[in-house]
Amino acid sequence: MATVIRLSRVGSTKEARYRIVVSPKRSKRDGKALDILGWYAPLYDENKQVELNVEKYTEWMKKGALPSRTVASLRKRVTQ
Repeated sequence: MATVIRLSRVGSTKEARYRIVVSPKRSKRDGKALDILGWYAPLYDENKQVELNVEKYTEWMKKGALPSRTVASLRKRVTQ
């Protein structure tokens, strides 16, 4: 089963928040997730926009999960 690390939308209208999740590649955007790695809130202040469990992220990468472009850029932001 191919897995992907991507964003899943949560939150209300016009107040978007996203979970960073691991899910099967063929599942829906907001479908069932295998694991939740963190969250991303683009409307929050600059200091607290992203929270990511880096240990879980690297474990899933070792298992073969591929991150989306957005998640890869968020990962770079977390390590800075």
